[in-house]
Amino acid sequence: MYKRHNGQISLYEEPAFFGGIPLDPENEWVRLAAILPWDEIEDRYAAALTGSTVGQPADSARIAVGSQIIKNWYAFSDERVTEEIAMNPYLQYFLGLTEFRHKCPFNASSMTRFRQRITPELMVWINDFIIGRDDDDHPGGSGGIGSENGEAEQEPEKQGTLILDATCIPQDIRFPTDASILDECRSSAEAIIDTLHKIGMTDGKKPRTYRKKARNAYNSFSKSRKKTKRSIRKAVGQQLRYLRRDLEHITKICAQHPEALQFLSKRQYHRLLVIREVYRQQEEMFRTSTHTIADRIVSVSQPWIRPIVRGKQTADVEFGSKVEMAVDNGFMRVEKISWDAFNECITLQASVESYRQAHGYYPRRVLADTIFRTRENIRYCNGLGIHLNGPKLGRKPTDPMLYKKQVYEEWLESGERGEIERDFGVGKRRYTLDRLMTRLQHTSEVTICATVLVMNLRKKLRLLLRLFFRIVFCRPLYLQFQPVEAGT
Repeated sequence: MYKRHNGQISLYEEPAFFGGIPLDPENEWVRLAAILPWDEIEDRYAAALTGSTVGQPADSARIAVGSQIIKNWYAFSDERVTEEIAMNPYLQYFLGLTEFRHKCPFNASSMTRFRQRITPELMVWINDFIIGRDDDDHPGGSGGIGSENGEAEQEPEKQGTLILDATCIPQDIRFPTDASILDECRSSAEAIIDTLHKIGMTDGKKPRTYRKKARNAYNSFSKSRKKTKRSIRKAVGQQLRYLRRDLEHITKICAQHPEALQFLSKRQYHRLLVIREVYRQQEEMFRTSTHTIADRIVSVSQPWIRPIVRGKQTADVEFGSKVEMAVDNGFMRVEKISWDAFNECITLQASVESYRQAHGYYPRRVLADTIFRTRENIRYCNGLGIHLNGPKLGRKPTDPMLYKKQVYEEWLESGERGEIERDFGVGKRRYTLDRLMTRLQHTSEVTICATVLVMNLRKKLRLLLRLFFRIVFCRPLYLQFQPVEAGT
């Protein structure tokens, strides 16, 4: 059941919001409330919910989306968000409340439900609205825009610069090692055996798991200061054998009682599937003496996380999602989120076409990293007359002045491309993109999109404030010193 929000109250019609003291119209949260399209957000949010007419009404989209903006604005925890809302009348006004309350209208656990109900597509749409990028305004394809008589008009002139790059958003997981992952799988398998024995699926005789010996063996390995290749392989082999024994017990129980798996909880059943896949991967790597395998699981509780090789000085490998972002007219936009490693070069053409779909024209320049400069992408940009930064293919010019000019232009464009790197740094140092604390795949994607939205909202407020000061304080002198006519 869903109940829509009644609409935004007016600061001038309802001035006594907090103890008879009117709110400041220049407060950032008051201005943010006026910027966001709450009616359209309500329509898209309500369409994604089920059409149930019973039960307690769900909180409005303004509370659900607004609370996520507040959380990422201050980089607070869920508990801290509810505490801050209970103390701040401006935050309550931003959430659409008509009067001040001494208690937050929702609890901290509701923040997780909000993230589960919000879709990443909704956050991307809100972000596109804020940055002035609406695909509905320019429904044309990659070719010329059709005229009323069906004839193709001339392609609009190319404008703007599109900056592309990708980064990894690490998840908050323990650093994965083969021995620790196997030990966690073994403990989970033993818990499943205990559950099946408790409900009477073992015919009164509990299978022998040697859990104390297995735990002591792992503890002695993990506490050793210097771990050699031989000791690591020995510990992994021990845990593999213990885990194989537990999985054989579970298989035997299921063969004797086919209905046994129905008594497991949804979490235990999902965990059993993950354990079997982890054992298969680890056993294959142990047998072949390798450390790489396709779709390697590095977290038992979050099996969708993959290792992303980045080649940084601090860490060669990061564990999380790989996100490609674009800077369009100074604003960030999420182009692609993937939990598997991918090559950024395959997304350039789709990003350019998305730019064309949103603005009605192609960008004049595309500034991207060297990895984007494949022959296919260069041929694609040259065919459309788009300038792609980077050195020209083939031999360098024989004219030294022309060569110096090309090198200088490449140096300038590399500095312009640094804008997206700076935005990555701000998102990871100032906000929560350096380590996501959410534990679900869907909620992590929503958090990434919400963080990008908050970064653009802050920039939008700065631009509006700058425009206000230019209008008020930087007027031309001939406007400030015009003579006043009589009678005016």
